[in-house]
Amino acid sequence: MSTSDPRKLVQMRKSLRVYSGSSNRPLAEKIAGILGVELSGLTVEKFANGEIYARYVESVRGADVFLVQSIAGGNVNDMLMELLIATDAAKRASARSITACITHYGYARQDRKAAPREPITARLVANLLERAGVDRIITLDLHQGQIQGFFDIPVNHLSALPLFGDYYQAMNFDTDNLVVVSPDVGRAKAAKKLSDMLECSFAIAHKGRPRHNAAEVMGVIGDIRGKTCIVNDDMIDTAGTLCAGVKELKAMGAGDIYVCATHGIFSGPAIERLNDAPVVECVVTDAIPIKTSGKIKTITVADEFASAISAVYNEESVSKLVGGDFAL
Repeated sequence: MSTSDPRKLVQMRKSLRVYSGSSNRPLAEKIAGILGVELSGLTVEKFANGEIYARYVESVRGADVFLVQSIAGGNVNDMLMELLIATDAAKRASARSITACITHYGYARQDRKAAPREPITARLVANLLERAGVDRIITLDLHQGQIQGFFDIPVNHLSALPLFGDYYQAMNFDTDNLVVVSPDVGRAKAAKKLSDMLECSFAIAHKGRPRHNAAEVMGVIGDIRGKTCIVNDDMIDTAGTLCAGVKELKAMGAGDIYVCATHGIFSGPAIERLNDAPVVECVVTDAIPIKTSGKIKTITVADEFASAISAVYNEESVSKLVGGDFAL
């Protein structure tokens, strides 16, 4: 929404509220700044026994509430509970609508039963969010797009691929000597989209996964020998799988290797592994807050989330005028 018209600015400040949990306040501040509003007050505390408490320091009655939270990090379960509790607080305070802006959707890897007696936790999280009172989800690069089907509420699924496309186009690579590599078959479609943006070829690394957070490259479909490779993934957790794959690609004759991923979770020794791996650099978004170190670089997704929030807010504003159920 343009904030050049003062009347529109006052109207937006009156009914649009952007709040942040404790997981990614810097990104929330960027989003609020782009929208031309202040990051509103949400108090989140923890009792001595670990219970989480949330309270809005201002009225949210009749407001469109947008909660920015990343369900990630060493305290991932606390981040999920913060979002659920803040949603419940907004609902009980008569917010008109509640949109969860989930910059990283935790538990997304548990999206199916890969073995007997396993949960489908990605669906469980969806159920919890809906039951708490979330009206809409805005999220970024789900582990599998089909997770959108776990929800019975609207899901705005954003992608970081255009950001990576712009980033690498600015580096002016020789596209005839450039290849985008999918780290596995499941990521092939996204890798093909990125290669189309860069107008270069793409390849697929076929790998087996003997256990969680472990994999081994068994072969590569496509030509990588002597070429600059861009390995694209949706997330990097411990980086053990990624670094092993990069070493295999190098052994198979790859040239310079660049890595990009939407979500830099970076558990345990991940950053040290990446800095020691034969990669030129690793680029991730700020969907999960990290401190850049060595080969690790970040690009922001604030503009993408701000645009999505503006679109949702404008849609809600139109529905208010048409339905007549809310006084501006």
